[in-house]
Amino acid sequence: MDFNLSEEHLMIRDAARDFARTELLPGVIERDNKQEFPAEQVKKMGELGFMGLMVDPKYGGSGMDAISYVIVMEELSKVDASASVIVSVNNSLVCYGLETYGNEEQKEKYLTKLATGEALGAFCLSEPEAGSDATSQQTTAIDMGDHYLLNGTKNWITNGGSADYYLVIAQTDREKGHKGINAFIVEKTWEGFEIGPKEDKLGIRGSDTHTLNFNDVKVPKENRIGEDGFGFKFAMKTLSGGRIGIAAQALGIAQGAYELARDYSKIRKAFGTEICNHQAIAFKLADMHLEIEAARHLVMKSAWEKDNGINYDMSSAMAKLKASKVAMEVSVEAVQVHGGNGFVKEYHVERMMRDAKITQIYEGTSEVQKIVISRSLLRD
Repeated sequence: MDFNLSEEHLMIRDAARDFARTELLPGVIERDNKQEFPAEQVKKMGELGFMGLMVDPKYGGSGMDAISYVIVMEELSKVDASASVIVSVNNSLVCYGLETYGNEEQKEKYLTKLATGEALGAFCLSEPEAGSDATSQQTTAIDMGDHYLLNGTKNWITNGGSADYYLVIAQTDREKGHKGINAFIVEKTWEGFEIGPKEDKLGIRGSDTHTLNFNDVKVPKENRIGEDGFGFKFAMKTLSGGRIGIAAQALGIAQGAYELARDYSKIRKAFGTEICNHQAIAFKLADMHLEIEAARHLVMKSAWEKDNGINYDMSSAMAKLKASKVAMEVSVEAVQVHGGNGFVKEYHVERMMRDAKITQIYEGTSEVQKIVISRSLLRD
């Protein structure tokens, strides 16, 4: 086992860290307050290659490994989880899904723009009655011969109002159950596609989350991904990789909150000395660091398994379950270390606490991760 990062990994870490500090940090509180999408920053991340980190360079990507992706996600999330989830969806769900399961025409037409940041993608699985139960798709795609007719509603869609291309999961043949589900590439400009109001969220307020409505949207046959009935498998395989991205996001939130708490404890005085010299605070910092390191090893292991072609379904579920729990616990403790200052926006940790909660919910709730883990254990 080698726990050292390569020179390339260190370089990508430093680039992501510098970008987060110089480009994301200055306006992060204002964007959170205004629920403002970081359009300028997303464009710059595309120029740096962050929007297609693992995509083959022949499609405009950076050609890096999953460990590099985790490193970038952690560094961005230490400062701005709203920006990092935009990167996560575009990389883990949209680009990965298209590159792995799309045909050559789809890759040339869509992936090349998504990987460079010229276009932005969204992944549309959740519905009002189909969140964790992804088999209960009510959105339908009726086969009309040379095209499908798409009708239904998707909600909680990250990048919902800002994306150019949408990967939409829909039911084609209800009698076949999950084997009657398909995945489609839908363009924003198509007739019948409507973007609903922006959600007013607890956290990650800089990312835009919308309900999407499809009213007799004509989807060309060539925009179906994979064979007929492949949609559910496509969604599950794609989400498995997506968990690594969200686990890395949670890890970054935890690390960022911990660093703020640690640094604050060195300058804040109480009872005649810096509060880090009080055992109550020193032990909090020790516990926070311990849990973060445990989560980091799980996240890195899942990325390593992906890079080495090993089944990472269970490891990614464990990484997301653990890292999201740690993000929530550490961010709460970071607020506590800051005392009253932790309760105001100026010190960032209250935002991190709000951002942390969603990592236990999206791309599979913590309860769903336990289902994945337990099923994997009982199959052995």
